[in-house]
Amino acid sequence: MRCARSTCRSGSSRRLPSSRPQWPATHCRRLKVEILLDRAHAPPGVIDGRFGSNFTKAIATFETLRSLPVDGKLTRAVWDELGGDAAAPVLGTYEIKPADVVGPFYPDLSPDYSEQARMPDLGYRSAEEMFGERFHMDRKFLRALNPSVDMGVAGNRIVVAEVATLPLAARIGRIDVDKGRGEVLAYDAGGELVTGYPATIGSDELPSPSGTWMVRGVAPHPTYTYDPKKNFQQGTLTQKLILPPGPNNPVGAAFIALTKPTYGIHGTPDPSKIDKTRSHGCVRLTNWNAVELAGLVQVGATVNFIEKPGAPVEPREPDIASLIAGGSSVR
Repeated sequence: MRCARSTCRSGSSRRLPSSRPQWPATHCRRLKVEILLDRAHAPPGVIDGRFGSNFTKAIATFETLRSLPVDGKLTRAVWDELGGDAAAPVLGTYEIKPADVVGPFYPDLSPDYSEQARMPDLGYRSAEEMFGERFHMDRKFLRALNPSVDMGVAGNRIVVAEVATLPLAARIGRIDVDKGRGEVLAYDAGGELVTGYPATIGSDELPSPSGTWMVRGVAPHPTYTYDPKKNFQQGTLTQKLILPPGPNNPVGAAFIALTKPTYGIHGTPDPSKIDKTRSHGCVRLTNWNAVELAGLVQVGATVNFIEKPGAPVEPREPDIASLIAGGSSVR
């Protein structure tokens, strides 16, 4: 990726692919902040170099984690605390391995639950979709960074976000599901915030629960039970179905069951839609955020559904140019 008035560099000594598109400098700078937030356990959802409410929520989460004044704005204090110009490179190259392209992949995966129920699993549609999830990136943005690379061929190299970070070690004793802000906040047993995730939470037709519940169980690689009598009806389907596991399962790669029957916190096959659309009553996270939370939460943990903590987060366009010198690199 090449930015106007700014150079995006890889964290690797290898050269980046030469057929990179031109991007505005502010687009590159947003990308850098998104990746730094993801590393700092204040993820913005999918990394796409764009500005929106999930970006603002991630900054507010980071401010809380670092005991900074919380306003959701990218200030000089936030930039410096993220590491700013001294941060490790945020873009790198990845060489596609033979194991990455074995599949099976399902490019013609049907959205029809009756067809999905007959499949052996609900795996990725393509290697491109798999890499997007692995590196926490919007699939279309990943393609834009690598416009001429066949991601289904071992040995090819792709430009990716350097999101690797030390795993969280805390155990989660409480989860707050903030309906107004579209956010899930996770706390340790002592009440300290550990991380926060942008989330899709219910809808007017199928609202999420209210009140306080508990975590009843955790299921990695869950199957999904479609029961129109208990949940919702897809098209004309009226029979109960069991859909196999996989990242394109309706509940994604992990499911945290609540003591409220049929409800839970889970992943999604459409990470770019987090807090952009509504759910069927459950709480949706990106698959990678759902997997992380499922690995940290304890059975019996409290889950509070917060109704009206404040107004929904309004995006605040950050003055990134004033924080990052015009000639600096988004690495």
